Amino acid sequence: MIKFERFTLKNGLKVLVHEDPHSPMACMNILYNVGARDEQEDKTGFAHLFEHLMFSGSVNIPNYDQPLQRVGGENNAFTSNDITNYYITLPANNIETAFWLESDRMMGLAFNEQGLEVQRNVVIEEFKQRYLNQPYGDVWLKLRDLAYKVHPYKWATIGKEIKHIEDAKMEDVKAFFKKFYTPNNAIVAVTGNVKLDEIKRLSEKWFADIPVGEPNLRNLPEEPAQFEARVEEVTADVPVSSIYIAFHSVDRLDPNYQVIDLITDILARGTSSRLYRRLVKDKKLFSEINAYVLGSLDSNLVVVEGKPIEEISLQDAEKAIWEELDKLKNEPVSIEELTKVKNKIESTLVFAELSILDKAMNLSYYELLGNAELYNQEVDKYLRITADDIIRVSQETFRKENSSTLLYNARKKEVAHAE
Repeated sequence: MIKFERFTLKNGLKVLVHEDPHSPMACMNILYNVGARDEQEDKTGFAHLFEHLMFSGSVNIPNYDQPLQRVGGENNAFTSNDITNYYITLPANNIETAFWLESDRMMGLAFNEQGLEVQRNVVIEEFKQRYLNQPYGDVWLKLRDLAYKVHPYKWATIGKEIKHIEDAKMEDVKAFFKKFYTPNNAIVAVTGNVKLDEIKRLSEKWFADIPVGEPNLRNLPEEPAQFEARVEEVTADVPVSSIYIAFHSVDRLDPNYQVIDLITDILARGTSSRLYRRLVKDKKLFSEINAYVLGSLDSNLVVVEGKPIEEISLQDAEKAIWEELDKLKNEPVSIEELTKVKNKIESTLVFAELSILDKAMNLSYYELLGNAELYNQEVDKYLRITADDIIRVSQETFRKENSSTLLYNARKKEVAHAE
């Protein structure tokens, strides 16, 4: 359980504070309520480009990392389809440096053509290296597009295509910043060896005079229910063939979200999980197999992916996966198996409470979901799940007509024959 206090500045900035006197460090996490789902379909990759631009300097601080390193701090960031998240950890007595740096970036990013060009090239290079020139790198570009037809989850965080980043104009970038990088569209969480009163003072000092922005009113298209199975087959220069089956599932706030998350753990968490034990160890059909839920705020995908061993066709591999999914739909999970998986989930959530960074991230994220207190209710939601819940949600989810399957074939190498 994480104890915290919260307050909101007049400009709408939400601040959450967790005091942990046992740590010599402090962490500041700032979550901006913007991700790839907020982009226009002809201008994708902007949220991720912005994550990079935020490190290219603000009006008063041309080099973001230098002052932070001087006070023993570290920082990083990530973008998802839903959020953009920045965090700083540093000795607690230097926490004001974090306030200074983050408020200056929010107040005024240094917009210049050179900075944009540098970061644009970095992102383009990342697109090529991670998504185009790496084995299986384009899986999510293909799988998202196959599974989503309307919702902006149909493109990956990196963007739909390199051209969108290449064509990014300065006025587009400025408009994106003005719309989303505002105090009323951000949540700050400060954890570690800090005091609430001091964080209130620093928040007022550094953030209070940043003007409030326009409200972020989303009107995203809802993904319609899927009524027929979708299949795409590709062939590429990859080491081995691979299969990916995606199922539409509930959004992050749905009461069944924890059920589907637990189901993926039953299927694929650890070497005693069903898919590993039966399809890798016993039947020796796969070299590796996994199952997970994306954890998206809107309609989720549950994905089962695996690499069959060379002698096994993708069709036989797919059949074996469906046999395991059908067992979940029809046979109650034993008390022993259910308890074991619940214990693993509980220990993961409890372990996350030891890290000031994890605590700061979780407070920000659950506040975005509606209330940071939801984090403290998470363990109970998993512990209340029954074998009947697992059958019910499995039957709702693992249906052929709700599946999008990507069959990723390894190109057969021609064998040279001696003359």
